[in-house]
Amino acid sequence: MVADWTHRSQPYPPLHAPLLPLSDPRRATLFVTCLVDMFYPEVGEAVVDLLEGMGIAVDFPAEQTCCGQPAYNAGYWDEARALARRFLDVFADADVVVTPSGSCAAMIRHGYPELFADDPPALARAQHLAARTWEFSQFLVDGLGITDVGARFTGKIAYHASCHLTRELGIIDPPRALLRQVAGAQLVELPGYDECCGFGGLFAIKMAEISSAMLARKLSHIAHCGADVVVLNDVSCMMQINGGLSRSRQTARAVHLAQFLAEHRAR
Repeated sequence: MVADWTHRSQPYPPLHAPLLPLSDPRRATLFVTCLVDMFYPEVGEAVVDLLEGMGIAVDFPAEQTCCGQPAYNAGYWDEARALARRFLDVFADADVVVTPSGSCAAMIRHGYPELFADDPPALARAQHLAARTWEFSQFLVDGLGITDVGARFTGKIAYHASCHLTRELGIIDPPRALLRQVAGAQLVELPGYDECCGFGGLFAIKMAEISSAMLARKLSHIAHCGADVVVLNDVSCMMQINGGLSRSRQTARAVHLAQFLAEHRAR
């Protein structure tokens, strides 16, 4: 089925969106995230490639580590606070923080204010950082007003809306806006595009059978829509879906939006 990729009304409100206008739209600081650093560095490189191609200078604090989300989700809030305090220190001087993860952006915007609710000085710092933190697609589209990066692709593209990106951040249209401008591509609707893939971090470990059933449903939808590529905005979903695609011997592959755009951008 060919997708109706026109602008849609947002089913979820955009909570704690970054502040506009940007104070210095020509410079950004990259928060690369743990999974990108450890498993998919090419996604981080793609973000840098695209931003620099748009005339954005990219800073990368080498001392950055985990934002604390795994500990936070597991209920280890003291450990999560320690990581969050370090994160606040590392990114204290950044005017704009960009991350290729709706999940980690949601942790900074929502998790940090909750962690420091009883610590006014730290809460003020957390809220200040939250107002400067952008998910990658939102930064391009809403922050810079860019939807066309010069990408070209011959084939069928479907879009999987990652949970935190959609529900916690309310980011609905920016990824689609970027994909609509990919020349030559056929955009197809993924049935249940906004349904969870079953990863959910610790959820996939603690409730493996439910996670596997959710993944099986997602794989069935991918096969049904006939997409060559499923584009998404979190490498955690990419890891989950590509593992299932490989085991089921499907030819489609899941690709992070930044990597997809960078790989198919005209040089």
